Amino acid sequence: MLDLTEMRATLAETYDLAPSIELAEEMRDIHAKMDRVIPLPDFARYAPYIRAINRLKKEKNAVILAHNYMTPEIYHGVADVVGDSLQLAIEATKVQAGTIVQCGVHFMAETSKILNPAKTVLIPDMKAGCSLAESITADGIAEMRAKYPGAPVVSYVNTTAEVKAASDICCTSSNAAQIVRAMESDAVIMTPDQYLAQNVANEVPEKNVVWWEGSCIVHEQYTAKDINDFRSMHPDTRIIAHPECPPDVVAASDFSGSTSGIINYVETNKPKEAMLVTECSMASNIADALPEVDFVGPCNMCPYMKKITLEKILWSLHTGTEEVIVDPQVAEKARVAVERMIELSRTLAK
Repeated sequence: MLDLTEMRATLAETYDLAPSIELAEEMRDIHAKMDRVIPLPDFARYAPYIRAINRLKKEKNAVILAHNYMTPEIYHGVADVVGDSLQLAIEATKVQAGTIVQCGVHFMAETSKILNPAKTVLIPDMKAGCSLAESITADGIAEMRAKYPGAPVVSYVNTTAEVKAASDICCTSSNAAQIVRAMESDAVIMTPDQYLAQNVANEVPEKNVVWWEGSCIVHEQYTAKDINDFRSMHPDTRIIAHPECPPDVVAASDFSGSTSGIINYVETNKPKEAMLVTECSMASNIADALPEVDFVGPCNMCPYMKKITLEKILWSLHTGTEEVIVDPQVAEKARVAVERMIELSRTLAK
């Protein structure tokens, strides 16, 4: 567990991290990407960390992969690659740097390590977990296989290495329907997100999709009543939901897609008002690039994603601690499932 007091004292001895409006002014090009959501006086608190991290990345031959749910100061300030789970998995295979710092949750860092066994993979906080990844084990996969013999197991990338190793192929929210449709068997087991599986089942009715009853603590909180109540007060707002939401929430929305799909939809359609039914940072990260869109309505915050901060990123790079290790035998089996997903996604995209 991180000792925050010790961490802050050590960092303060090594780096000038005092808030600086002068430095913030010098970094206007970076701040411009988040000006709409982070005023310059607030950015002055982040600027010293961003400068220190970006310098240290070069010294340490490191690259930062950041999920779309990271806060704007991370997403725009220090990330080298941003994206959803599929995009990050694909980009992880292209990394040339010796060290990967994964700004996301633990299963994402495991995925990067699985795909880059010879590289050092760091996560700024080991306690950045995931309710979905924690909802199933390899024993759960075995239980589903016994219940539905012969059915392939398609496991969401939001799972541990052990679960990936016990699965036939992985999927993400952006390619789940394509992956399931491509399976030769009539019955397909999906784990662990019951709502993603149910939404895929609606999209791919020719398959008998069965599922494990896990769910995301962010997306399971939304209800169709929330959506319909909001629409009654804001009839012109475009409502865009993530497929980890319950099916009735997806049905009540105007569009459903992965985090990258949501971004593409808003960038392409540029609605006057948009409500993103997903994690809070999504709208914040694209707000400045889309000044014509007013992002309105409620959102839910992922407590695990928010464990990743600039302070912890700097500490992880400075010390090389919080390294993610995956048992080589488990990693080898898990790599097969992840690489099958990546290859099939590329084939289906042609």
